[in-house]
Amino acid sequence: MPTTVSRSSSSSNPDWLHLSGDEGVVWESRPHPITMGTRVPIGLVSILAGFVVVGWGVTDSGVGTLGLIGVALVVFGITLVLVQYVVWTNTRYVITTDELYKKRGIVSRNVTQFRIDRVQNTTLEQDVLGRLLGYGDLTVYTAGSGDPELTFERTPDPERANGALNEQLGEIVDRNRRA
Repeated sequence: MPTTVSRSSSSSNPDWLHLSGDEGVVWESRPHPITMGTRVPIGLVSILAGFVVVGWGVTDSGVGTLGLIGVALVVFGITLVLVQYVVWTNTRYVITTDELYKKRGIVSRNVTQFRIDRVQNTTLEQDVLGRLLGYGDLTVYTAGSGDPELTFERTPDPERANGALNEQLGEIVDRNRRA
């Protein structure tokens, strides 16, 4: 799920990702599929139940009330699964050589972006289920702020994301020492 992309900027970058000069993407991902929660299984069960109810509701004289209830269950289930999937696919986390990005939203878009050189501290949290399934929260604190500036929630393979961020922080420190 998480990918490491080349350091060169690409023309295939989304319109919300603004790379400058020699800046490149070093890590990007979307949340772990677990973030879709119980809505997807509930939607799938609704779809299956709907088909069963439709089968019972169809008679020689047409579709009865039971059949219409089954159709409603199928439509409800499909809607639930599709909405959750679209929300999941439209949440992105990106670490570039210079900046951090968190993008959410479909119709309205919310992009949080700030420079890596402002990062003061990071925390990586994984509960038991997160350790078993390979996800966790990567929280970033910036200089001048006591509150978390940005959290990549339920990031797949959070150690890799944390490693990519720490590598960029190290490179910035090295650049500043040489300057």
